[in-house]
Amino acid sequence: MKLLLLSSPNFFVEEDKILATLFEEGLDILHLRKPNSEPVYCERLLTLLPEKYHQRIITNDHFYLKEEFDLMGIHISERNPDIPQGYKGVTTRTCYSLDELSEAKKKNQYVILRDVYDSASGNGSKSAYTHEQLRDASRRGLIDKRVMAQTGISLENIQEVRDLGFGGAVVCSDLWKRFNIHSGMDFKDVIKHFHKLRKASE
Repeated sequence: MKLLLLSSPNFFVEEDKILATLFEEGLDILHLRKPNSEPVYCERLLTLLPEKYHQRIITNDHFYLKEEFDLMGIHISERNPDIPQGYKGVTTRTCYSLDELSEAKKKNQYVILRDVYDSASGNGSKSAYTHEQLRDASRRGLIDKRVMAQTGISLENIQEVRDLGFGGAVVCSDLWKRFNIHSGMDFKDVIKHFHKLRKASE
């Protein structure tokens, strides 16, 4: 099962080093999500990352970055719902219900299903599905290798994500909470936890 990472919404000093190390350690795909950011800061971050990893990055914002840095593709969501005119590359999309999956999979490389578990970020977001609903969606083929699970992904549930037939898990708060972006320099805990997630997802 693939491991995907949603970037921190904030830029910070050690970010490029952490992301490059995670790629080295087996991160499959990074979703560069920087809402309300200035494009120049995204450009700077991408410039600091080795070019060999650019083809494993999906940009959730500032879609021109896809061509500028030869990235993997762009991500469509409620915040950025429109594919640029004439765009022919890889697209991925966020889905907010099981009903959306079938149609969305036909048009995108893969889709991300939100709210699979309760959010760990403290924003109060709750799981939108019971385990039985997810199991049924898996049996019906709605959940398959082209559907990635997002929200509340942690070491406690990542094996269940794999067993339900998801093609990947999108990690966010469970990883970033292990590093203080304002004052941290040592990111060993982030890498150590990523190794545990990687092993549990295999």
